[in-house]
Amino acid sequence: MQATAPLTAALDGLLEPLVRLLIRNGMPHGAFADIAKRVYVRVAEDEERIAGRKQTTSRMSVLTGLTRKEISRLRKLPAEVDVDTTARHHRAARVITGWIRDERFLDGQGEPRPLAIDGDGDTFAVLVKSFSGDVPHRAILDELLRVGAVRRDEEERLHLVERGYMPRKGEAETLQILGTDVRGLIATIRHNLDAGDDERFFQRKVYYDNLQADCLPDLRDLTATQGQELLELMDRWMAERDLDANPDAAGPGGKRAGLGIYYFEEDDDGGNA
Repeated sequence: MQATAPLTAALDGLLEPLVRLLIRNGMPHGAFADIAKRVYVRVAEDEERIAGRKQTTSRMSVLTGLTRKEISRLRKLPAEVDVDTTARHHRAARVITGWIRDERFLDGQGEPRPLAIDGDGDTFAVLVKSFSGDVPHRAILDELLRVGAVRRDEEERLHLVERGYMPRKGEAETLQILGTDVRGLIATIRHNLDAGDDERFFQRKVYYDNLQADCLPDLRDLTATQGQELLELMDRWMAERDLDANPDAAGPGGKRAGLGIYYFEEDDDGGNA
């Protein structure tokens, strides 16, 4: 079946910023095409089976448009998973979340208080042990200092500068966000296309196409402030029900869910996306 015009137009709009990113990072078309082929094969094999029947190479060829020889080659390739980057991002983010949420590390106003690195009391070392397991606290400290999320004062106390973990431009962790955040949005859109009205996931946005240019700094600040407050509220709610963050929570686990907020800004092109 041929792709519909709306899907083709949507794909064109989706790929334009992605291809800009790929070219900027030195990935040529051939490398991208190989990755796309591999994903086509994986999805055809894992998600498009006929109930009760083994997925065959011939059926996968029909679904993907690839030859059986090419499919056999692609099925033998190992999956590329950046485990180290994923784990580092997860640990650092959890430490910051704990610093914001856990009363042991807050001041009288409910704000993250300065922490001694180690020693007696509720120190940064205790924070890391509580929210990042057995990872050395010095390794987490080096990472948070590197990305500018934490600063150290003249008394060697640590101050939380950023209420979220955001790697610097161009680093592997930043590129990892492309594979997690965008994937989540597309998965939500796919779900909503098939779901009934009472089963749709929340998916909204607000934008205007003729804003005053000098209002954008205020809009960025408003988005950051209000968005952070909502994310912290949702974080507290989900942490109470997450079996890793709260082992005393009752019921089965194994479900992944979340909420993403992003801000975008660009010149109006007169409607020609």
